Amino acid sequence: MTAGKPVTPGDPQDADEPQAVAARPRRRLWWPAALAAAVALALGIPALVASGTSASGSSSLTVPADGSPEAGFARDMATHHQQAVDLSFIVRDRTSDEPTRTLAFDIINTQANQRGMMMGWLDQWGLSQHSPAKPMAWMDMGHDYQAHDGSLMPGMATNAQLAKLRTLGGKDAEVYYLQLMIEHHKGGVEMAQGYVDLAKNDSEKRLAQSMVVAQTSELELMTDMLKERGAAPGVPAS
Repeated sequence: MTAGKPVTPGDPQDADEPQAVAARPRRRLWWPAALAAAVALALGIPALVASGTSASGSSSLTVPADGSPEAGFARDMATHHQQAVDLSFIVRDRTSDEPTRTLAFDIINTQANQRGMMMGWLDQWGLSQHSPAKPMAWMDMGHDYQAHDGSLMPGMATNAQLAKLRTLGGKDAEVYYLQLMIEHHKGGVEMAQGYVDLAKNDSEKRLAQSMVVAQTSELELMTDMLKERGAAPGVPAS
């Protein structure tokens, strides 16, 4: 799976970019993408390796081990992010609702940007983007999640759920997308916080912390959006 590319207005993947939306959603939607861009600028190239300073003041660089939380988080969150991008592209093609399309646009840009950063770290460290290790094994929390039907980690949608989203349109697509994405964000927040608690790379830790903050805010927003549509969190059984 290759690194995702941030999508900008005018991208041939979707010529119809979302226009202005209601004041409340717009105020709450703009900042996750802006935060990701600011994080990218703040981290820069030095973020690709963990750094320390010797007593003499000279900088020393270390590369995380293949089985480290740094490598594991980068791999697993990149996979998690890619599905969020996929879900968001699907719903943008299934509804003309501006708040939903704007949320999807922000998630696409933010998570594709972050995914690219994590893939860049692995490349800089000389590590493979894939590992035979069980997803989230690096968290050392005894996760017993059983991967099934394309759902590799907590919160990830199954292939059947992705297929169902592609069959829906309008309000039905919006509701199902929001329900799936709420579960997706819950899993993402748990993983990001798990890395924050173990982190030895300050730059990667800052990125993970920004994910916790942004996705927690989006969870509140998506819950409100569901309520506006007469629905509630929780993915219905297929």
